[in-house]
Amino acid sequence: MRYALSIRGGGIRGIIPCCCLAKLEDQLGGLTRDHVDFCAGTSTGALLTAAVAAGVPARDALTVYTDRAHEIFTLTGLLATIKRVAVGFMYNPSHLRDVLASVLGPAAAWTLNDSPLRVMLSATAMNGRNWFFVRDNPKNARTTGSVKLLDAAVASACAPTYFDRWPIGGIGGQTMYFFDGGVGGTANPAYQACVEAFQYDEFTPADTRVVSIGTGFFPASNDPPKGLIATIGWTTSTLVDTSEDWVGDAVNRQWPGILQNFNPRLPSDIDEADLAAIPTLLEIGQQLAATLDWTEILGRR
Repeated sequence: MRYALSIRGGGIRGIIPCCCLAKLEDQLGGLTRDHVDFCAGTSTGALLTAAVAAGVPARDALTVYTDRAHEIFTLTGLLATIKRVAVGFMYNPSHLRDVLASVLGPAAAWTLNDSPLRVMLSATAMNGRNWFFVRDNPKNARTTGSVKLLDAAVASACAPTYFDRWPIGGIGGQTMYFFDGGVGGTANPAYQACVEAFQYDEFTPADTRVVSIGTGFFPASNDPPKGLIATIGWTTSTLVDTSEDWVGDAVNRQWPGILQNFNPRLPSDIDEADLAAIPTLLEIGQQLAATLDWTEILGRR
């Protein structure tokens, strides 16, 4: 049996799936990439996917969330709000790129074709088209394999109004600009991971299982947002950070029995850039991780 890992978007809440991957490595030994055959991610899930492909230990990645997030989310409070209104975003994606490059080490220079692990990172182009960054192979269009893994991950993580768009050159001889893949409806990349694996690669539903890890959800309120800033936050979260139950339903309808889904309920609506929530997210992630038996999930018994 082959295993595909799908990691959802959610900003700082990437702490939750990162805790789960740390538990995987504790239980099975080695690195996460030693135990899966395909890894798909959107937004913070794309950052983790790049780290998995590069062979970064999950506990090292977790330290980035807990100790270096302030290097990425550089403004808080009123200053962040003022910048969001004035220029349309709060954070410079170059800071995200620099932190990720330092984490990836030599793998920061890799193209997708250099990745030893099959990966898929979703992003949304400025023209609204969904893009799925994968290695080139004879079954696909072979248009994204030469893109740097680093650039694809950063593009996928650039949630609008949080980050400015991210440029990627060399696609069809031009430079294109991208926002978070969640804007295109793939904040939960599990369905598209199956499409890529089954339609454009050599995987088959009969010999593949998909493990989807979320960044937590909080049920939406029927109360309307109050004011411009609240409306902007609601709109972005709705586009990028919904629980996407429809994705799991769609996978189960089309490929019954292949999906295992883990996505804990949050105690409150935790914003993607809420650094004050890090201790809470660590607790939630560790609680979820403690329930996971990766020897059973990945059929290692």
